Amino acid sequence: MSQLAKVLMTVGALLFVVGGALWLAHRLGIGRLPGDFTWKGKNVTFHFPLATSLLVSLLLTVLLNLWLRKTR
Repeated sequence: MSQLAKVLMTVGALLFVVGGALWLAHRLGIGRLPGDFTWKGKNVTFHFPLATSLLVSLLLTVLLNLWLRKTR
């Protein structure tokens, strides 16, 4: 039972961190960058965050490369 408690607390902490990061990103305007396309039709809205995707990809690539170099 204590193993399940540890797993649930870890998942909860992870959800808390991810939620905080998403809230902070929204406050900073990430997701509404120039280059993020939004098309609004009569009954549908399509949002394609191209600039945000490129920024997140670049940031994760740099962080992963730095982390992997430290572990070697």
